Amino acid sequence: MRSWHGKLFFFAGFVCVLMLTSWHTSKSDNLPSQLHLVYERLLRAEQRGEVLSQELLKVLGQLQNRSIAPSNITISNSSALLEERVLRRLLPSQPNAHIYLPHLKEHEGSLKPIVHLGQRRTGGLSLIINFCDCIVTVLAILPDAVRSGVIEVISPSPHYYPDFSNLKETFGDPKERVRWRTKQNLDYSFLMLYAQSKGTYYVQLEDDIVAKQGFFQSMKKYIEQVLSEEWLFLEFSQLGFIGKLFRTSDLPMIVEFFLMFHKDKPIDWLLDHILWVKVCNPEKDLKHCNNEKARLKRAYKPSLFQHVGLHSSLPGKIQNLKDKDFGNQVLFKGHYNPPAELSSSLEKYQSHTLERAYNGDDFFWGLTPKRGDYILITFTTPQAVKGYFFRSGNIETNGDRFYNTTVEVLPNNNSVKEKVTRGELACCKTSSDGFVQIGSFKNGVAEGEVDGALGQIVAMRLHVHSDSDVWVLLSEIFIKV
Repeated sequence: MRSWHGKLFFFAGFVCVLMLTSWHTSKSDNLPSQLHLVYERLLRAEQRGEVLSQELLKVLGQLQNRSIAPSNITISNSSALLEERVLRRLLPSQPNAHIYLPHLKEHEGSLKPIVHLGQRRTGGLSLIINFCDCIVTVLAILPDAVRSGVIEVISPSPHYYPDFSNLKETFGDPKERVRWRTKQNLDYSFLMLYAQSKGTYYVQLEDDIVAKQGFFQSMKKYIEQVLSEEWLFLEFSQLGFIGKLFRTSDLPMIVEFFLMFHKDKPIDWLLDHILWVKVCNPEKDLKHCNNEKARLKRAYKPSLFQHVGLHSSLPGKIQNLKDKDFGNQVLFKGHYNPPAELSSSLEKYQSHTLERAYNGDDFFWGLTPKRGDYILITFTTPQAVKGYFFRSGNIETNGDRFYNTTVEVLPNNNSVKEKVTRGELACCKTSSDGFVQIGSFKNGVAEGEVDGALGQIVAMRLHVHSDSDVWVLLSEIFIKV
């Protein structure tokens, strides 16, 4: 969500740039004590607000009961609803965004998403995964997930954001960086406000990370282990705000704090300050403070998420951040494949040859594909191929994929080719050189079964139909016979 009209929050299941730093670089001795006092006042105000809320709701209930009881005093349904709306406007909302973002009062509905795609589910979800991406990317790659409601796409109103031109420069950061981190704080807060009624737990991810296989089950298992213990958040990654999991019941308090100081510090510093005001004793040393904070933030190891992006949403900012606790990951997966001769128009990079990838010893890495490029697998003897699986990209170079590339086979029987040409076989369509098209790459993967009507297969081909902007890496080849 790098701009309100171009980037949108994409969640359900992983905000756009992280910032890894430590609040200990702040040399202010008075700020922690000030934060502690502010936080205590906030809690007292919240308690008073809750008492007032209960009293007003009781009055409202009495008025509604009188409207249906035999009496000379009656209140119509419409007037009762109007009275309820008025009272609810008087009730303190937590968090009260209008206090910290007074410009919101100028535009009604400024806290509502201006774009909302999905089923708008409320409650019932165990884990809400939030991250951001461009709406075009989301709809192109995961249209079914959006239609089914598994994924919701939202974007805040442009009126949600204040005037960034009057921000005070702090910590030696230039105005553009202060603007960037302030907007990021507001982005996170908007997502959290929206998600608090959607489920039980909330985890923040990014659009430029990779996850370990089975990460969801690992997270659920760890939550069950610490369910009865006291904690504010669980860390499934050591980097910035990636992989931080909260109870949704804690989100209003967290957002309140973020909004209170959204112009002052980056989001991960503010999160650490929340821990400070909760458990640190100003009269004790730093070691005691860190031990107390560790009780409220539980780190899961090894990390489940790794940052793979390089370019930040802040123009000119490069962040080659890596989580050392993520560990080494498998870069390819080998299979037994039928004997074949291999050829390709793609130029290999270093020792990452097609032969080694086919034999399961390495991945194939080729330079930028152009239209008409191919990988050809010619079997030593014709094979009754049952299925296929090709995976491009891997956990370290996820973007080096096949795009607009088809999977094609060359039937041994000429009569089969003629049937395909006449449209008598629904499984496939004709290509060039006698090959027939049976599948294509989607999200870097091509997989499927081979129709038995095609008979024995002489060769298989990956055929590129348009120029690519990136190299291509083939990390898994599996020909099922």
